[in-house]
Amino acid sequence: MFEVIDLFPADYERVREICSRYADSDIGFVDAGVLAIVERLGEDKLATLDHRHFATLRPRHVDGLRLLPE
Repeated sequence: MFEVIDLFPADYERVREICSRYADSDIGFVDAGVLAIVERLGEDKLATLDHRHFATLRPRHVDGLRLLPE
């Protein structure tokens, strides 16, 4: 089962921070938004096919995300 999670108003500031921090890595709004939500939910894993971008991102709450599929 999947659940659609929306950005909260406070998440938009975090998206801006992530985009600024990773400006040289071509991290866009969507990837930054996903990371902001992952941080807010306290998740340590993420299902994505975009391992290239998400492997470089460092969330606030863990050293790195476990990217699935491995």
